[in-house]
Amino acid sequence: MSTNEPNLPTNFIRQIIANDLNTNKHNGKVATRFPPEPNGYLHIGHAKSICLNFGSAIENNGTCNLRFDDTNPEKESIEYMESIERDVHWLGFQWSGLHHASDYFEQLYQYAVQLIEKDLAYIDSLSAEEIRVYRGTLTEAGKASPDRSRSIADNLDLFARMRAGEFADGQYVLRAKIDMASPNINMRDPALYRIRRVHHHRTGDAWCIYPMYDYTHCISDALEGITHSLCTLEFEDHRPLYDWVLDNIDIACHPQQIEFARLQLEYTIVSKRKLNQLVMEKHVNGWDDPRMPTIAGLRRAGFTPKAIRDFCERIGVTKQNSWIEMGVLEYCIREDLNENALRAMAVLQPLRVVITNYPDEQVEHLEVGNHPQRHELGKRIVPFSKVILIEQDDFAEIPPPKYKRLIEGGEVRLRGSYVIRCDEIIKDADGNIIELRCSYDTETLGKNPEGRKVKGVIHWVSEAHSQPAEIRLYSRLFTVPQPDNEDNFLDVINHDSLEVLSNCRVEASLATASVDNRYQFERTGYFCLDAVDSVEGKLVFNRTVTLRDGWVKD
Repeated sequence: MSTNEPNLPTNFIRQIIANDLNTNKHNGKVATRFPPEPNGYLHIGHAKSICLNFGSAIENNGTCNLRFDDTNPEKESIEYMESIERDVHWLGFQWSGLHHASDYFEQLYQYAVQLIEKDLAYIDSLSAEEIRVYRGTLTEAGKASPDRSRSIADNLDLFARMRAGEFADGQYVLRAKIDMASPNINMRDPALYRIRRVHHHRTGDAWCIYPMYDYTHCISDALEGITHSLCTLEFEDHRPLYDWVLDNIDIACHPQQIEFARLQLEYTIVSKRKLNQLVMEKHVNGWDDPRMPTIAGLRRAGFTPKAIRDFCERIGVTKQNSWIEMGVLEYCIREDLNENALRAMAVLQPLRVVITNYPDEQVEHLEVGNHPQRHELGKRIVPFSKVILIEQDDFAEIPPPKYKRLIEGGEVRLRGSYVIRCDEIIKDADGNIIELRCSYDTETLGKNPEGRKVKGVIHWVSEAHSQPAEIRLYSRLFTVPQPDNEDNFLDVINHDSLEVLSNCRVEASLATASVDNRYQFERTGYFCLDAVDSVEGKLVFNRTVTLRDGWVKD
């Protein structure tokens, strides 16, 4: 696929890559990577980076690696690695190579030795707090550590002994020797290695020193032959360090780091710390709660890979941070599900309807299309019998103006079935409506009654044949568009973001519903079978999105 295809909107990264290809900058090669740290679940922001990195490679017949930045073993685990692999695959991408920063630990160590030998790195005994103080501020230059003048021989000796485990955690760090007066604080002798006696999930206890991210990242890119190292804008000030490291070690490849704006989606947060707080304090039911912006949560909510990829393409790639309306993501999933979701009928708040002139034991098996436009999706059988269930809201004893649904003495069409007329209302001792007595017009199956118009159409299920189900109505987790801007994001949690309806009934065909399918419950919304809590004998459906955007901007 070429970047010049007319259906692909241009952006500055596509333009950079196109220019590089036109000038044969990398011998006509495009190689990217997606480099997550395996310390949590991927979220919608990562989806943008995944689509950008893998998409850039696919468009240019290039390669894209999945590389785990596993240099901080205290917070990382195999569980997170496996979830990341699953999410990337689910989004529709396949990596060219699977790598880990830990694959390069020996090479990273030897490159650090090179820097020491060139008098470009030194062992520092200052504490973390002292290093912070010595570094200075944005308006004041830093000052050199007393250890900055340590001899090359002593530095090499101490670094080898750090690796051998002679020193306590935090006793020494290896720092780059750059410029303590640099206006860029990242260039004021940043740490390259620290001592951490932590068991690593891949290398075990082979190492007690671990390289820092900025040092590891650029060398890993170079070792893998990455041509375009795409990252978010917060790393823009780190680019000089990225280039400095590669300029000062003996390595052939020097990738270009290119920064783009991270995704900021309204009504969500993507901070791993805050997401973890939501989970640990049980504001949500785990990392895959459908209200979470994690890819696992979006998947469980019924979002499709196609919709997420479409969303990432629509929002574009820029250098300017901005907030994206939640409505854009919801539009993308509605577009996909409107075209592809199977139709079905579900009654969330049932009202019993007895069709008095229908034979007691008779059951008709009606054929109803699975999609109004896509006939290739086939039909399903919907049983029709004497007692059916409709939504309580589809009957009004005292109807408001322009009400087109069922009223006493009025008629309505049942979706895919007959026209019925309400003849009698049955109430309990407290005056609550518990049942309607209706009659059906035998001549109205698949056609209009003669001599009169019936405008209202409602959905229904057969009481005897429908399946009990729990239906979960999810909505936005926060009440304000930018919860991160609040003093305490927990103060703006939407406590009505989940409504559980436990007495619902769904049509008989949904007894064999699949987690791989999405459904439009007619006149209600788009739903999916819950992949965790739905088991044999207990159907649980999650609302993915409403049929229309019900949120109004303030």
